[in-house]
Amino acid sequence: MTSRPSPSSRPSRRRVLSLAGLGVLGLALAGCTEEDSLAQQANSGDQKGYIAGDGTVSEYAAEEREEPVQFEGTLFDGTVVSAEDLRGTPALLNFWYAGCAPCRVEAPDLRELAERFDGRAAFYGVNLRDEQATAEAFERTFEIPYPSFEDKDGGVLMALSAYVPPQAVPTTLVLDAQGRVAARILGIAERSVLETLLEDTVAEAA
Repeated sequence: MTSRPSPSSRPSRRRVLSLAGLGVLGLALAGCTEEDSLAQQANSGDQKGYIAGDGTVSEYAAEEREEPVQFEGTLFDGTVVSAEDLRGTPALLNFWYAGCAPCRVEAPDLRELAERFDGRAAFYGVNLRDEQATAEAFERTFEIPYPSFEDKDGGVLMALSAYVPPQAVPTTLVLDAQGRVAARILGIAERSVLETLLEDTVAEAA
């Protein structure tokens, strides 16, 4: 059964980050919450096919985390992987698809971080829309070294719906070694922030 954050469980720190040009501005969105922003995009009537998060980072202290997440899915190579298979090491789950422009922006950073944390944290993509050929073309273009779940049926997404809003792509989850959500990023995962989140989570498991 999917764990859901309780209303009384609050992130230990909340940082709202926006990309502006090549810099990163630590600015909160004026007059709207992250939920408002997502809802406004969903109702806007545009045809871009995804809802871009604002870069909001929710980080959960170890004592505030919910129960380990539960999910099972199939990678594009046919391997079945469950949440239990990831226990014992921190993990990153990145929800994406090839036509998502923000996904393309963050792909080089995710590749470099996957290489940096090789052997210390497991990386998985969760592809929400693409046929195998399209997903693999994206992975070749950006030299992505980690596998992705084929999740057009939404099985993994639904199992993690307490943390991943529908159509909010990209979304990145960092899981601790127990399989609990340690952090979530709605929108582009800015490299320095994600690297810090991973370092903190890896250090916990040491």
